[in-house]
Amino acid sequence: LILAFLTGCHRLADYLEGVKKDFEAAAKVLKENCEKNEHSESCYKLGSYCAIGKGGLTPDLKAAYNYFLKSCEKNGKKSINACHSVGLLAHDGRVNNKPDPALARDYYAKACDGNFAPSCFNISAIYLQGGPGIPKDMNLALKYSLKACDMGHVWGCANASRMYKLGDGIDKNDAKAEALKNRAKQLHKEQKEGSKGLTFGD
Repeated sequence: LILAFLTGCHRLADYLEGVKKDFEAAAKVLKENCEKNEHSESCYKLGSYCAIGKGGLTPDLKAAYNYFLKSCEKNGKKSINACHSVGLLAHDGRVNNKPDPALARDYYAKACDGNFAPSCFNISAIYLQGGPGIPKDMNLALKYSLKACDMGHVWGCANASRMYKLGDGIDKNDAKAEALKNRAKQLHKEQKEGSKGLTFGD
């Protein structure tokens, strides 16, 4: 019963946003449902509102970060996206004025475990470059690039292909490099065709 009520509140926010275009009213409902009821999806959407200053809210990345964090920890439908958003904000350092790749990796890992391809790719990039508290690790970079590639991430395939081609910290393998390059090309082609097929009103 409580869950139905919380979901109902979130649906009301969706209705106010999508149908009524009343973003300020939607923001109020989201704030109530997130802060009082700790509803994961409402916290995620409220975080998005705070990040860009939607619904009459002042743009505030620190508040956005905290709402994303709350959503990520709650395991709702949008918690994977929220974990990725926490990772992004920790990674680029805009919340605490300095990048924190180790914290970013931990939240990307949560989203990657939930099969969120961009998070898997971002972890691979962290291991490729290394940084404070994270030594370069080509094996882990490859592992996460391949996982992203398996989920259809073009750049995951392209990076893994390049690593096999150069033998960059891993065993060189031209056949694997070629197969991954072709997969990247195929995915790129599918994405281009997919975006061409989109028309307004779909």
